[in-house]
Amino acid sequence: SDWMVFCHNLPLDWIDLKFEVEGERIKVFAEVKAIWKTGVEMEALSAVTGALLNMYDMLKPLDKDLSFGDIKLVKKRGGKSNFKEEFPKPLQAGVLVISDSTYAGEREDKSGKVIQQFLENQPVDVKVYEILPDVKDQIVQRLAQLVDEQQLDLVITTGGTGIGPRDVTPEAVREVITKEIPGISETVRQFGQERIPYAMLSRQICGLRNDSLIISLPGSSKGAQEGMQALFPGLLHAFPMLRGFGH
Repeated sequence: SDWMVFCHNLPLDWIDLKFEVEGERIKVFAEVKAIWKTGVEMEALSAVTGALLNMYDMLKPLDKDLSFGDIKLVKKRGGKSNFKEEFPKPLQAGVLVISDSTYAGEREDKSGKVIQQFLENQPVDVKVYEILPDVKDQIVQRLAQLVDEQQLDLVITTGGTGIGPRDVTPEAVREVITKEIPGISETVRQFGQERIPYAMLSRQICGLRNDSLIISLPGSSKGAQEGMQALFPGLLHAFPMLRGFGH
C-alpha cells in the first residue's frame, strides 16, 4: 500500500537518505531539495519517519524492545520564511478600486477587500481605500496625490487592467510612474497563467514614482487574491532596496 502524507503537494528535485550505525543505534538522515513556493521540511521529516517504520518492521523479530528516538529538523534553508522582511514601522499603503459599476453602487467591491484582508497579515497599514471610475484623468490625479502628497509607500489598484473599451488603468499608471518594473507584472501574470488561461489578457503594470511603488492588479477577487499571493513576501524586499540597503 502507499503512504500518502497530505501536507505539501509539491514536486521534489532531490531526496536522499543516509544511515549511520553507532553501536546499537541507527541514525537516519534525510536531505530534500526543491525549487517551489514553500519549504520541504515536512517531506524530510516524513522520509525519516518512513525509513524508521520500515526498519522497525524488519527488525522487530530480532528485538521486541525497539524504539524510536527524537525526530527533528536539523537544518533548513530557503522557503518563505527566508524572505521575510522586518521594518521599524509598518509600510503605509493605499488600495484603489477602479470600476465604473462599483463606483456607481451597482456592484459590491470584492477585490479591494481581498487586498485589504491580505495586507492585514503583512507589515503594512492600509491608510487609503477608495473606489474610482474608469476615468484615466481621475486615476492619474489620485495616484499622484497619494504618492506626492500623502507619501504612501505602496499603492495597489485593482480593476481596469483588461482589454475592454473602458479599461484604462495601465495607461494611467504608466503616465504616473517614472520607472517601470516589468518583473513584478510578469510574476503576477505567470502565477495567474498557471491557474487560469485568461491571465494572458491582463495588462497590469508596476513601477516607481519617487520611492513609492504602484502596482495594478486584475479586478476579479480571484485575480486580486492570486496577484497578492504571487507578490508577497518577495515584494517587501523592494523597500529596503529603495532605501539604499541593497540586496
